[in-house]
Amino acid sequence: MSKKINTVLFILGATLFNIFVTVLAFLLLLFVYGHFFMNLLPDETQAWSFPLLFIAAILISFFVYRFALGLLMKKIEMERYFGPLFSGRRKG
Repeated sequence: MSKKINTVLFILGATLFNIFVTVLAFLLLLFVYGHFFMNLLPDETQAWSFPLLFIAAILISFFVYRFALGLLMKKIEMERYFGPLFSGRRKG
């Protein structure tokens, strides 16, 4: 396969991985919150918990994605298999 196809497939796979990790982290945080903390908080603050859990899930997925990408970059020489996302400006 060409570098462009590899790049597009990598971006698609990385996006799906990031979405999967975000959903998994959100469900895990929601489970922990529902079983351990929901009954301890007053009703007024329970409404704020879901947006905060979603933001926490996004942050967790960001760090997991960066860690996984770092491992992949140590294992694979990225320039060999993937092309640049954007080509440089043409001078002329």
